[in-house]
Amino acid sequence: MLGAETWTVMGGRVLGPAPFLLAGIINATPDSFYDGGRHVAPAAAVLQGRRLIDDGAHILDVGGESTRPGALEVSEAEELARVVPVIRELAALQLRDMDGLPGLFPVLAVDTYKAKVAAAALEAGALIVNDVSACRFDPVLLDVVAQYKPGYVLMHSQGEPRTMQNAPRYGDVVDDICAFFEERLDVLTAAGLPEANIVLDPGIGFGKLLEHNLAILRSIERFRKFGRPVYMGLSNKALWGTLLGLGPQERQQATATATALLVARGVLVHRVHEVALSRQAALVAAAISA
Repeated sequence: MLGAETWTVMGGRVLGPAPFLLAGIINATPDSFYDGGRHVAPAAAVLQGRRLIDDGAHILDVGGESTRPGALEVSEAEELARVVPVIRELAALQLRDMDGLPGLFPVLAVDTYKAKVAAAALEAGALIVNDVSACRFDPVLLDVVAQYKPGYVLMHSQGEPRTMQNAPRYGDVVDDICAFFEERLDVLTAAGLPEANIVLDPGIGFGKLLEHNLAILRSIERFRKFGRPVYMGLSNKALWGTLLGLGPQERQQATATATALLVARGVLVHRVHEVALSRQAALVAAAISA
């Protein structure tokens, strides 16, 4: 049923049920593939957060290290300096009602795989950890999420950002990702993170070629067998460039179209750069699918 799922975040707050939730991206980095350098200064990142709130973002996802293909690792100290002041200032903003949903928005998320960055961000006001590594790059992160019990984005990736696009291979990509989710859900819940706090991100573009990405999107309903919401990150990614011959700044319409299709198919959370455009597409899809 469209919009029937919920997601518990830190403090026991429940997001949803809702037709969709939009997570606006704040890249506090100099080298992200789409908007690298625009928001690397804390003041610019906070201003972008304000814009995304005005555009209708339910969640603000703040990251201080690019995870684009080929990206190099950022030091822990540098990542802390990039994200913690931004999250602290955004957490001080006045919250607002949105779309008739329970609670006030926005909810803040930190996009990191480092345990110390996650802990500092949660102390500064974040309620969600968006982790591309599934607690595999820094195993101490598992202890952090078990202790704080944030909302947690469990994402599939093959390899690490620096090398993940070097000839990725799968048997059946959806079967392989489902097996991965099953294994990592067991690890997370055994450590003490409640299953209600976890959403599943199949990791579009993270160690996947165009045919893998399209197979995932065609079969998105298969991930619902876990009883957890799907979190989708496909905003302006390279699959649209490969499929349509578009540069990074030309993929907004493809992103909005895919977002609408996925809203209609029950995907709860959509991580996007252009919140206003994605919101229009999502509202149309939700109205037609109601």
